[in-house]
Amino acid sequence: MFDLDADDPVAIALTVDVTAAAGAVQVAAVTEAGRQADALLGEPPLPGSVEWHAEEGTDIPLRRERAWQLLQLRIGLGAGMDPLPVLIGLRRHGATWEEIAHAAGVTRQSAHERWAGRVAAVLDREVAG
Repeated sequence: MFDLDADDPVAIALTVDVTAAAGAVQVAAVTEAGRQADALLGEPPLPGSVEWHAEEGTDIPLRRERAWQLLQLRIGLGAGMDPLPVLIGLRRHGATWEEIAHAAGVTRQSAHERWAGRVAAVLDREVAG
């Protein structure tokens, strides 16, 4: 055990509560992943615009949302982030394990074995709750 003076910067670094700081970093990382996905995919049409009305009644908005989430998955995995929140969103929006596996660069079976249990546990809790 260290014997550190409470005013010592090393003691502060080793003992201060970093929960809020870690949460802020997670939020910033998720926000930046979304911004990067927007940049790669392109912004959707503005509500009320001619392009937006042209997409009404088509599956284009849902496909765009799924594509955005798949990009977030790829970006997040590349950055070493926990993919669970994005995977939950993908499954809610109808993404298949085949699409998820392709985005993750693994086989469908590998993706299912790695993540399906965790995703199902969260989705089941939501249904039960």
